[in-house]
Amino acid sequence: MRALHHPDANSVDLATVLNALADPVRLEVVRQLAESDGVVCGGLSVPVSMSTLSHHLKVLREAGLLRVIPQGSFRRHELRMTELEQRFPGVISSIIRSCPAPSVRPEQQPR
Repeated sequence: MRALHHPDANSVDLATVLNALADPVRLEVVRQLAESDGVVCGGLSVPVSMSTLSHHLKVLREAGLLRVIPQGSFRRHELRMTELEQRFPGVISSIIRSCPAPSVRPEQQPR
């Protein structure tokens, strides 16, 4: 498997980060990662195809928001929260706090 490029935290640009977070699917991915203490090994729940999700994860990785670590046939996705908070104090945590979990539609509620 080819090694993935992760930008150095000091080279991450705020405009690039904000642009990556401007998409609702990517914002939801980051929210889910933050909710799970920053690490997911494949359990993201977003209403897009796997290929579209892969694209969104790539954008987040290239923007410096995620670190992706291959683990066998899975990829571990880590939110680079500590590094981002050092680079842009309070920005990412404020964005995540302002993005509530999606509400469950009545037809999706357990019976």
